[in-house]
Amino acid sequence: MPIRAPRLLLRLLRPPTRGASQPLRLLLAALALVAPLAPALADVIVAARYADPTDRYAHGILGDAIEWGALELEMQDGAQRRFVLPGDHVFEDVAPRLADLDGDGAPEVLVVEADVTAGAAFAIYGAQGKITETPHIGTRNRWLAPLGAADLDGDGVTEIAYIDRPHLAKTLRIWRFEDGMLTAAADLRGLTNHRIGEVDIAGGIRTCAGVPEMILATANWSDLVAIRWDGSQFQRMYLGTDTTRPAFARAMGCQ
Repeated sequence: MPIRAPRLLLRLLRPPTRGASQPLRLLLAALALVAPLAPALADVIVAARYADPTDRYAHGILGDAIEWGALELEMQDGAQRRFVLPGDHVFEDVAPRLADLDGDGAPEVLVVEADVTAGAAFAIYGAQGKITETPHIGTRNRWLAPLGAADLDGDGVTEIAYIDRPHLAKTLRIWRFEDGMLTAAADLRGLTNHRIGEVDIAGGIRTCAGVPEMILATANWSDLVAIRWDGSQFQRMYLGTDTTRPAFARAMGCQ
């Protein structure tokens, strides 16, 4: 359809043969160009959840040995889709996250998918299944904790962010999502958002005064910080020494 649309536009802009008005032809031409770009209702995800609890990967980083073997999507037309992982993979995560990464008006699904021998990866799913993922960390029982997705540097391209091994490496990693692919963009050491056994992940990405910021703790949990990234450099702002969950919640609310 995107290839045929310009031809249709030319046909609609030809001189009228049956009294059609110029405004009507222009309106039809505009609809012909826009309509192919809008996702069909059947391909718009409105909710996502993990299913098929399993103990086949006994890492227990989130407080118990239960992970997830499937991802279920609810579509805008009311249908449901289900993607089942192979026996050597699990979703090692709190919950799937929805974010429109490519700007088409329909969200993608952000998940943590772990290989039982190679550890965790950050993966992106769409209505048809997995789109792409980062490399797995490389060793079993090694995990990553997501922050979320935003256009962090204001260039019109969405980035995803997570903490690589929040209990060991404590490294913020940023990847650009473009043309269905993830490309490594930047790293910053000395940050974390999770302690072993916690059932949730602290912080995330907030937007205050129009600027996206990543809310994290320093590596030893002594300080709460907001991190900005302009595409080449990081800026760190200290928000205090309270690193409890209520303090994270206040920071996420721009307080």
